[in-house]
Amino acid sequence: MTIAQVRVILPFHLRQLSGSQGEVIVSVPAPVTQRNLLDALEIALPVLRGTIREQPSLKRRAFVRFFACKQDLSNASPDATLPAEVASGTEPFRIVGAMSGG
Repeated sequence: MTIAQVRVILPFHLRQLSGSQGEVIVSVPAPVTQRNLLDALEIALPVLRGTIREQPSLKRRAFVRFFACKQDLSNASPDATLPAEVASGTEPFRIVGAMSGG
């Protein structure tokens, strides 16, 4: 089984919650999909379980967005393969807390 080392950048509030610094390196089994990446992130940092995806449906929370390679991947299928640059560790997968208000 191939394991990719994927760089994940968390928003400030999730960094504070998880006690991590800026970027987290996560071991993700192939294929590197959004679902596999988030599963691996929640295993590595269990305190994040339920903060990025709703439990038990595993749907992305409304005010969380995903970006990689200058693309918004928030509405992509969770089983779609992430860009090769993310799987190789050249580009990070960014999790962003969306802003709202009026």
